[in-house]
Amino acid sequence: MREGSVMLDCGGQSLDLSRPRVMGILNVTPDSFSDGGRHDDPGRALDHALAMVEAGAAIIDVGGESTRPGAEPVPVEEELARVVPVVESIAPRIPVPVSVDTSRPEVMIRAAAAGAGLINDVRALRLPGALEAARETGLPVCLMHMCTLDPRTMQKDPHYDDVTAEVRDFLEARVAACEAAGIDRRHLVLDPGFGFGKTLEHNLALFRGLPTLADMGPPLLVGVSRKGMIGALLGDRPVDQRVHGSVAAALLAAQRGAAILRVHDVGPTVDALGILAGLEAPTGP
Repeated sequence: MREGSVMLDCGGQSLDLSRPRVMGILNVTPDSFSDGGRHDDPGRALDHALAMVEAGAAIIDVGGESTRPGAEPVPVEEELARVVPVVESIAPRIPVPVSVDTSRPEVMIRAAAAGAGLINDVRALRLPGALEAARETGLPVCLMHMCTLDPRTMQKDPHYDDVTAEVRDFLEARVAACEAAGIDRRHLVLDPGFGFGKTLEHNLALFRGLPTLADMGPPLLVGVSRKGMIGALLGDRPVDQRVHGSVAAALLAAQRGAAILRVHDVGPTVDALGILAGLEAPTGP
């Protein structure tokens, strides 16, 4: 677990990462693998965001385009229509920052104007104009590793000689690109991208290598909630039966240095982290 005070300025709201924090997932898409269509209007999205904050979420991540393996892209106008009204609805009404899960410069700019406090980009600002848009917003950015730019092809025979080393090299290169574009290193978060262009064996090796990635400096975000690796490790468990496995994986990620845990099941994860913190707290003589 991380030590010391680590504060991330999310558009005027401070996110204290001196201990692991939970990012609640708010998908406003009809086709996300776990909860597609459940929160795709501002009213339902606000209710769910409020429930996750009440359960202990320290940040809410709004996504308007599914990036599950094989997912088809949506037009930018459609992503804007999904994301911006939801950010406008929830940002003034919850006491924690709102993150926007997008790769598109237009969505970054509009979501920031609507009140978003962090950009969460699965393509690590590699689309044309994304670096410049992120810099213009002044918001912190989460850079994720994905071996391609297209979720439709990312699971087609991915290959690594050393997955942890290659993910680290990629993230270091993206950090350098951000710094060259004028984005301060202190405004960056790193995500190894579990399930994005990786087999189960790659995911497991990468999970074991989390301490190496956490040592890079920027806070580390880990998102394995309800993903295929959890189902596979539990004997091909369906998505709606992966809660306990997801909580266990989040707890292990926190022990290996993760600062932010991106999850569907906020309350159980927050409770588990509370137990971990209590058990690891210093005791008297």
